[in-house]
Amino acid sequence: MLGRMEERQDDSLDKLWREYAVGFRDFDDLTLARWMAQTLGQLQGKVWRYSHPLVGAYRLAAQLANERQVWLKRLASKPAAYADAPCCRAPLLPLLTRDIQTEGLLCLHCGEIAVPFADLPEDLQAQCAAWAEQYEPVHQVAHWEEHARRRVPNYDDALDKAADEAEILLADLRRRLAPLFLEAYPAVVWEDQDECLDVRPEDIAPGP
Repeated sequence: MLGRMEERQDDSLDKLWREYAVGFRDFDDLTLARWMAQTLGQLQGKVWRYSHPLVGAYRLAAQLANERQVWLKRLASKPAAYADAPCCRAPLLPLLTRDIQTEGLLCLHCGEIAVPFADLPEDLQAQCAAWAEQYEPVHQVAHWEEHARRRVPNYDDALDKAADEAEILLADLRRRLAPLFLEAYPAVVWEDQDECLDVRPEDIAPGP
């Protein structure tokens, strides 16, 4: 029953985001490019939550722009601080996720790996790897198979504890690590949720 409820909720959310995207689909390519260039300027210099409304709007525009290859048409000048992403040639707005050690930084425009982990500065690699090694076993509690669940007195309690630990670690990612990326990139977005552990953006303490 719970699984079907979650599927219906996910489907409803997808429908809602498709509705939100309609406004951007009415933009012609030039209008879309100009809106995105202006928004990139507003995003510059800060660390942003993935769930932030401005980032959410930009993600919708970015998806449409990627479909139309708007950035390849060079209809508007991006802010000078943004380099071209090697994956899709859109302005590089990196997404920092809990999978940083295995996937590196993702491209917010096309979802592909924009910066492999091995290409990050060595000091960032070390700090991110240490964080990821803490986070991975916490996240994996959500994926324990039956034999692993039987090793603990109460799996639901273990899941709740893992969610609490994930909230703390994700807040640490925002407070301590994400700002370091501003030394290399004009802005960075961090993933402020863990759907497997049912950790939502509002569960994570606000940043400084």
